[in-house]
Amino acid sequence: MSSPIQNNKVADLLQNRNVVQPKSTGSPSAAADFQAVLADRLKVSNHAQTRLQSRDIQMDSAQWERVLDGVEKAAQKGAKESLVMIDDIALVVSVRNRTVITAVDQEHLKENVFTNIDSAVIV
Repeated sequence: MSSPIQNNKVADLLQNRNVVQPKSTGSPSAAADFQAVLADRLKVSNHAQTRLQSRDIQMDSAQWERVLDGVEKAAQKGAKESLVMIDDIALVVSVRNRTVITAVDQEHLKENVFTNIDSAVIV
């Protein structure tokens, strides 16, 4: 159930810096290690990538790890599409595909309705 998903497109995007990079922890190798983990365990759709960039949503490696933990918990409960709330950011994630579908920051959360989800995880 927790087998990693191979995703060459995410790896390519990470190399080309088209995916939100984790905040620098001071160690280039730490960021590279995290990028490898992210590419193997979680995809970010083009739509979500656009939302992350246009809304200037930046998440560090610790936040992404919390998202991954939340997705794993949702999967264990049989969730298919989940709203993952982390700090002031909401992510809609396809649990089956391990793909972030969209991202919303606190400023854009007001009056938003999230549809087609069967669970919510607060991490």
